[in-house]
Amino acid sequence: MADSALKKKTTVSLFWSFLDKFGQQMLNFASMLILMNIVAAEDYGLVGSLAVFVAFSTILIDSGFGRALLNRKDLTQTDYTTVFYFNISLSFVLYLLFFFTAPLLGKMFHAPAITSVVRILFLSLIFNAFGLIHQTILTKKANFKGLTQVNTLSLLFSDVVAVVMAIAGYGVWALVAQTLLYAFFRSLFLWVYSPWRPIARFSRKSLGTFFAFSNKLLSASVISTTVNNIYPSLIAAFYPMSQVAYFNQAKKYQDIPFLTLANTFRTVAMLILSEINEQTERLKRVVSKIIKSIAFLSFPIGLTMIVIAEPTFHLLFKEKWLAAVPYFQILTFAGMLSPFIFIFQELFIAKENSKFFLGIEVAKGVLLILLIVLLFPHGITALAVSWIIYMVISLIISVMLTGKLIRYTLFHLIKDIGPYLLLAIISSAVSFLLTMKIGNNVVFIILNLVITGTSYILLCKLFKLEMLKEIEYWFKKRKKEKK
Repeated sequence: MADSALKKKTTVSLFWSFLDKFGQQMLNFASMLILMNIVAAEDYGLVGSLAVFVAFSTILIDSGFGRALLNRKDLTQTDYTTVFYFNISLSFVLYLLFFFTAPLLGKMFHAPAITSVVRILFLSLIFNAFGLIHQTILTKKANFKGLTQVNTLSLLFSDVVAVVMAIAGYGVWALVAQTLLYAFFRSLFLWVYSPWRPIARFSRKSLGTFFAFSNKLLSASVISTTVNNIYPSLIAAFYPMSQVAYFNQAKKYQDIPFLTLANTFRTVAMLILSEINEQTERLKRVVSKIIKSIAFLSFPIGLTMIVIAEPTFHLLFKEKWLAAVPYFQILTFAGMLSPFIFIFQELFIAKENSKFFLGIEVAKGVLLILLIVLLFPHGITALAVSWIIYMVISLIISVMLTGKLIRYTLFHLIKDIGPYLLLAIISSAVSFLLTMKIGNNVVFIILNLVITGTSYILLCKLFKLEMLKEIEYWFKKRKKEKK
């Protein structure tokens, strides 16, 4: 594919992917805003304590075959159908496993109510499994417009039901219904939107070829998913459910912008990088451009979030959730780095170097265990700090291995992200100093957003940073096309 065609495909994919992820996060934000003011923190803790089990099961059901399907160019109906039946079968096995072990989880977390929650909530695993192939096919065709419509409608329906149930006093069951209905409606709409249907055929040979590619990828994903979601479950085993809720909701809120960024660029990267995976210099240029794009957005957003955290929580949730603010601010430092790591993961997969991918996740898993052992005895705040250390070291390891693949080294990373980080620090620091004595929360928040945003853009323009020039060029081009 020529550079111009690749650039056009990237731009269109980015637009719809961003719209999808941004729309999902905004709907999630709106529903959380309402639900967190109605549902008790302890109820949020019950659901949050199960995060690692839900995430682990979801990854296991996909088995890495979704990525194998995306990477393969010549696929048959038998290939898709075989993976479909395997995913469905595994989802039923996992559901039955959790159904019968639910009382043990209740004892582990000193919360008998978890038993019923597990037996209903984990039905979402089966619902999700029914839509995995349809999602893969739409992604492979770069039909992000279709995925946006499916995801938005599913979230809208599930959020409305959850809010109505919360108002009616259903507590934790409103949160369970939100997850369950989203999984159900999403698979339903995927089946309506996508014409693909399974056939009466199953091939062990086909499954074996996919497993040969995905076994290391699956192992890496399982490790990554477990460590990324272990904190709420770990806290639940030793602290009250309210503390689980404060930590988990703080992590969810700080995740909103960074997951939007990560998933937007990651979705596009998985298509673009796999197309040019044999062109080292071109890969290096594309990765560099993506890294700069993320840095341009991630750093000013993250630092502004840290500055306005306390007045924002007070304004939105009053005193009820203020205990979550310190966790939110600490975790945001780590959140700013997470999108970069996702992009390097996509590079390893595009290069079909699952050994690198697995090696990194094993090293990261060992590192996190060591950090938890060292810092968890010092409290939940120290545990949050361990996440920053973990993300920094994970990023360094990823870049070191990237240097071996495409000669994109730590020097290149610092050169790409350094200017944006420095200007974001200057902009947010100036904004904070100018507004620190303002007592009105609304005025403080608005002024910080305006001052930080304006000064950051002006500094980027002054120093002629690449991403601002790219955006200006894009707007000028769009203006000409309309004429």
